Amino acid sequence: MAQGQIFKIHSDFYYINSDNIIFECKIREVLKKQKQKIFVGDFVEFKDGAIEKILPRKNFIPRPTVANIDRVVIISAVKEPELSFTQLNRYIAFAKYYNLDAVLCFNKNDLSENDKIIEKVFSIYEPLGYDILFTSALEGYGIDEFKEILSGKTSVLCGSSGVGKSSLINAISPSLNLKTKNVSEKTLRGVHTTRHSEIISIDDNTRIVDTPGFSNLKFDFLMPNEVDLLFDEIAKYKQFCKFPGCLHLTETGCAVKENLDSIDNTRYLSYKEFVVEALEYKERVKYQGLKIETTHKQKHNKTAVKISTKKRQSARNTLKQNIYKDIENERTD
Repeated sequence: MAQGQIFKIHSDFYYINSDNIIFECKIREVLKKQKQKIFVGDFVEFKDGAIEKILPRKNFIPRPTVANIDRVVIISAVKEPELSFTQLNRYIAFAKYYNLDAVLCFNKNDLSENDKIIEKVFSIYEPLGYDILFTSALEGYGIDEFKEILSGKTSVLCGSSGVGKSSLINAISPSLNLKTKNVSEKTLRGVHTTRHSEIISIDDNTRIVDTPGFSNLKFDFLMPNEVDLLFDEIAKYKQFCKFPGCLHLTETGCAVKENLDSIDNTRYLSYKEFVVEALEYKERVKYQGLKIETTHKQKHNKTAVKISTKKRQSARNTLKQNIYKDIENERTD
């Protein structure tokens, strides 16, 4: 039985690279019945045009679904579209959640004359240990360094539409001639040119996973008290908070709030935004069970009246509204 790696999935067809020979296969019905999912990057066993077995993965990310990768290269545009630190922090936190090394690449450097952006990027992310690279796919600036970062690894390029992922790939491998498109003049946002995830071979040892934009990525899959672990500069103060499970928002005795002068404001605003998403997720999953709500609770042989679900929900909604107001006020200050 032959082995190979899925490099592209289109409709119900799986395209497998096995010793540089491409095979078009379908999945066995037994795997469908077992509800086994196959990702781009999966190593599989196949025979007679059918995938028989999915081999163990070393890692994977679910959105977009990609398996067996070495690192994430987060591509942001310095301009067109404007650099969003919230979106950048979203990708960084996403990579950290899945224990993937991340490199920060800032493209379209030729469009910006504002050195303050570059200074701010280094001041925030260099102390956190991230490799930082500035490039211009149009002028060829930083392309050799970009190629060196990718060398010998399987890297997934992560970034919003329009930041120049396809242009950077074309710059290091012009023969690929990937489709590119300018930022929309009407919305000032990127336009999708990559429609599906695909592994692209740059040379025998270097591969890139080109993916659609990550514009819909949200932290609606983890609990609120897990979000701080995705921010090293926040997590280091967590143990000194007065109360366990502190969300570092409005609580008293919060060590994070007491040390905000050592945490960049854009990072803390991003943290608060992700906590809101996690709170919404917590509310959603909380009532998916079969638990019956009671009006009283028993503790230490004493009976106490419980706060109603409606009032608890109202309090949580107020908390979320206040967080959003704080974020908006801090952004406009």
